Amino acid sequence: MKKKALSLLLVGAMAATLFAGCGSSSSDSNSSSGGSSSSTESSSSSSTSSDDSSSSSSSVDWDSIDVGSGDITIWAADNIADLTQTEADQFMADKGYDYTVTVEPVGEGDAASNVITDVEGAADIYGFAQDQLTRLVAAGAIQPLDDTFGAWVKDNNIDAAVDGVTVGDTLYAFPMSADNTWFMYYDKSVITDPTSLEQIVADCEAAGKNLYFNYDGWYAESFFFATGCTIEYTADDEGNYIDATIVIASDAGQVALQEMLDLSSSTSFQRSADAGSAVDYAVIMDGVWDENTISATLGDNMAATVLPSFVGSDGNTYTLKPFNGYKMYGIKPQTDAGKLKVCYELAQYLSDTDCQLDRFNEVGWGPSNLTALENDAITSDPVLGVVSEQFDWSVPQGVFPNEYWDIIKAMGDDAQNHTVSDDLGDYLQNIQDQLLALVS
Repeated sequence: MKKKALSLLLVGAMAATLFAGCGSSSSDSNSSSGGSSSSTESSSSSSTSSDDSSSSSSSVDWDSIDVGSGDITIWAADNIADLTQTEADQFMADKGYDYTVTVEPVGEGDAASNVITDVEGAADIYGFAQDQLTRLVAAGAIQPLDDTFGAWVKDNNIDAAVDGVTVGDTLYAFPMSADNTWFMYYDKSVITDPTSLEQIVADCEAAGKNLYFNYDGWYAESFFFATGCTIEYTADDEGNYIDATIVIASDAGQVALQEMLDLSSSTSFQRSADAGSAVDYAVIMDGVWDENTISATLGDNMAATVLPSFVGSDGNTYTLKPFNGYKMYGIKPQTDAGKLKVCYELAQYLSDTDCQLDRFNEVGWGPSNLTALENDAITSDPVLGVVSEQFDWSVPQGVFPNEYWDIIKAMGDDAQNHTVSDDLGDYLQNIQDQLLALVS
């Protein structure tokens, strides 16, 4: 398989061949990256061919590298920024490295856009969600892992999380959570049957309570996956989208879209997944990141469960199926071997057992780390139990062009506002054509 060779400007005996990995420069990015970097530290990359597809890069003798000194910036979600600062400071103290770490609150959903816009000005280590990986690779905005750290990721995380940080044959990031999905929180004093969407709506309307359900790109697919539609993209090692299987312009797709229209017609319907701004609700479709906020609102009446089923316009019963995915730490391309070593080791530390358990205890995030998953607190947690149960039949989130999310969001707008054309088949054919056109 043809790969990119990433040449780093290293010191002394490291020469210019530290890696033979799959990095690509910003000049190689295509429209699927959703933007281009104004400056990138990997601009010195050169392309070579390699017939060895068994590893992402050559091994490096990291013990021989002098780490030097300097500054490292980390972008972490706001609710774990302080914790991450504490952990990073502890790492530096334990290792005795002369580096100052600054943690800045930047959400995983914004990381890729911010990094790609200005790679040079981006954080050295940044947390991001799985769907952004291909954009980062295509823009040359993420450092591939060498064999040593890639092997550690494989040995210490569940297989699906390893797949989530891989593009082609190359590993690019350190998994830090395996809970990036959403499910249903509800008020058990109001909801009489949490398995039936029809009954949930009826209970909310009868009680004058709101039902929060986001129709944006990461949520709307659940209706289509429920009825058996297919939405898949394939990317090559360089992050270019080379194939797609999109089947929504069908009878099954029409059932899904009609259910979106019906749900948004309810007086209880609110289009959001932001628990911090949600009011007077009995149901909110949300994730582990908002558990504390929802618990504070619903108190002892809070319950969580897998997504419900609905009776479609064809009379058949379908269960909503969300994406499941992962959050991870990536490293921007580095030109200094010593700083790269520290970034690798720090990202590894922040994604290892103790730090994953710290995040669970602080904000309820579910681990991807094999040892952390065996912890009694994890195995007995009711919300993570819901996540685990739903992961068994939800849809693994693959790679998606950035424009994909915009198209699905626009469809959600139409469903919410009832501006879908009368002929649902024609409408969905237009959406399907747009999604297929994203493949170059």
